[in-house]
Amino acid sequence: MADKPSIPKGTRDFNPLEMARRNFIFDTIRKIFKTYGYLPIETPAMENLSSLMGKYGEEGDKLLFKILNSGDFKAKLDAETLHETPAGRLGVLIAEKGLRYDLTVPFARFVVQHRNDIAFPFKRYQIQPVWRADRPQRGRYREFYQCDVDVIGSHSLLNEFELMQIMDEVFTALGLKVVIKLNNRKVLAGIVEVIGEPDRMIDITVAIDKLDKIGMEKVLAELDQKGLSKQSVEKLKPVLEMEGTTSTKLTFLSGYLNQSEIGMEGLMEVDKLFGFLKDHPVDAAVEFDLTLARGLNYYTGTIFEVKSDEVQIGSICGGGRYDNLTGIFGLEGVSGVGVSFGADRIYDVLLQLERFPQEREMDTQLLFVNFGENEANYILSILRRLRSGGIASELYPDPVKMKKQMAYANNRKIPFVALVGEQEMQDGVITLKEMETGNQERLTPAELVERLSNNIS
Repeated sequence: MADKPSIPKGTRDFNPLEMARRNFIFDTIRKIFKTYGYLPIETPAMENLSSLMGKYGEEGDKLLFKILNSGDFKAKLDAETLHETPAGRLGVLIAEKGLRYDLTVPFARFVVQHRNDIAFPFKRYQIQPVWRADRPQRGRYREFYQCDVDVIGSHSLLNEFELMQIMDEVFTALGLKVVIKLNNRKVLAGIVEVIGEPDRMIDITVAIDKLDKIGMEKVLAELDQKGLSKQSVEKLKPVLEMEGTTSTKLTFLSGYLNQSEIGMEGLMEVDKLFGFLKDHPVDAAVEFDLTLARGLNYYTGTIFEVKSDEVQIGSICGGGRYDNLTGIFGLEGVSGVGVSFGADRIYDVLLQLERFPQEREMDTQLLFVNFGENEANYILSILRRLRSGGIASELYPDPVKMKKQMAYANNRKIPFVALVGEQEMQDGVITLKEMETGNQERLTPAELVERLSNNIS
């Protein structure tokens, strides 16, 4: 007996209902992106490893899916190299391409490669899957979709504020209550400077970013394990333990960072964003969170993270300012900022809270029963008229027993069934049955279109 077919761990199939729900998320996000003037692009699923490696930090590099070179990938390797090279290094020698880890690095590559064809500042959105060789768990998959929105070629903080408005509008449209958390990598750079560890920025921010997940004690233990001095850890603790309002935190940091130029610059940026929010408030709660670090190496300024205020699931959106990303591809001095919506986690939150639209709003509205060849031919012109009016409708393909056709309508949760027999064709009408109530009415094709248009509007 053949083995039962399966798919790789961390990936999923999606049935029609799940796809309708996912498309509800994508369509909602895409519509809002477009209203702010962002343009769509797509990039390949695979990139050259040279474009991906070293952009996400050591932990990120380990999670890249590498693609073996075509043909005999061992042909260029001698036996000694093949057997004595460490596994991590060997992967680079036998694989020149990899599946994209996110959409931001490919976007930076796209900008550099097509710089003569785009106008700066360039506002783009991108909705595509990404892959990470992570350990699958609730809310974390190896293949998942990101919905990215970025503007590149401008240093203005108005871009950060616009992204906050977009995040707020998206989650309001999806019916989710969220908290937008923000911090600034310059503030973090100032903190590591003040505690006397300016060269340990990556180690410290990677550890701090885990505070919500593993707690203070384990974060401090990790910093100790990475060689941070006890004196530095003691200087850092008041920052990690700091609580209070945004105003309280900014006041504390003004004194804490007063000897750090970069730290004070970041603090002024945070203060300016909260000034925008004061004058132009959003619906979502916005918090200044110093423990927010975001582990990716390429962030240089404002950083964002959005969490559900109703479900414990980790971040459902995040991003920030990156000043040097295009520079690694040869285009210096082009700053960008963007955020990425995690469609799969958003799906899980909406599902748990039962916030998706009713199924009937995302499926076929009307099914015509098939009584035979003459009736089916008569119905085809009516179907065209209905579909032209935006009404999802279909004709059962085979003239089988009525019971089977009605069972199909019930299984699909189709709210209306249309009956067109010899008498209806003679009278030029359609008998419309509402499945939930059993009520029937006779309508002309024009009346049918109007009736169903009112039902879905």
